[in-house]
Amino acid sequence: MVVIAALAWIYTIYLAQGVNSVAMPQAQAWGFEEFSLMFIMWIAMMVAMMLPSAAPMILLFGTVYHSRRARGDEFVSTGVFLSGYIAIWIVFAGVATLVQWGLHAATLLSPMMVSTSNILSGILLVTAGLYQWSHLKYVCITHCRSPLGFLMTDWREGNSGALFMGIRHGGFCLGCCWVLMSLLFVLGVMNLVWIAALAVFVLIEKMLPQRRWMSCASGFVLITAGIWKTLGT
Repeated sequence: MVVIAALAWIYTIYLAQGVNSVAMPQAQAWGFEEFSLMFIMWIAMMVAMMLPSAAPMILLFGTVYHSRRARGDEFVSTGVFLSGYIAIWIVFAGVATLVQWGLHAATLLSPMMVSTSNILSGILLVTAGLYQWSHLKYVCITHCRSPLGFLMTDWREGNSGALFMGIRHGGFCLGCCWVLMSLLFVLGVMNLVWIAALAVFVLIEKMLPQRRWMSCASGFVLITAGIWKTLGT
């Protein structure tokens, strides 16, 4: 898990440093090579940003099966659970790439992959802020904050069960953070400072006890920023 996260961060940093060669002129249409590059870029970013915050859940899963193997029970590799978790973010990376493709075609992104529309930026910021206040956000982050509770209520046996659990936990993480990830279109898809800041925010938000003050406060900031950005047109 550490190796995967480290490789994802190294690749993300490598792409960010060479962003001038990665970015395409607004008038240039994407081909298969450009789409594939962007897809791989999004996968690397999502793994780099989300895997550290999922570490408590993954480590607890591994601890359970380590204890079961010591007793001679069936053993399932933690990699199976991890594969299910990463699969969810690969799907999200595909959707994000399609969105970026559409925004690029509509010339709503700069060559540096930042929104060129204050209205688009404002909508994304306000939407993210409102989602921070939503019940769905609260439900998803509650599951992410309680690895033991997740294992007790969603445990499945065998490899297929571990894969299902990884996918399900990944689904809760996606439900918790997908709108925040969309803010990369506002902050800069390859802006390392904001990528790191969002990753740290997600990690802190998931590590906090069962309180909503951080989500509520961040929602207020995002909505205010969105209104200011929109009025800036």
